[in-house]
Amino acid sequence: MSLVESVANVAVGYGIAVTTQVMVFPLFGIHVCLADNLRIGAAFTVISIFRSYALRRLFEALRLRS
Repeated sequence: MSLVESVANVAVGYGIAVTTQVMVFPLFGIHVCLADNLRIGAAFTVISIFRSYALRRLFEALRLRS
């Protein structure tokens, strides 16, 4: 179930990111097509996965030291 939770978390995060970009970018004068929004969302999603993994490893290492 942890894998299902992780996949669901990433999928929901991706959807929220793309939706937010579509709504917020034009407010800042940034106009990109949907395909570009999908690619930008994918890039941020990959970065988020690595960030989450690195923080999890860091906190696990800190836990083991104490």
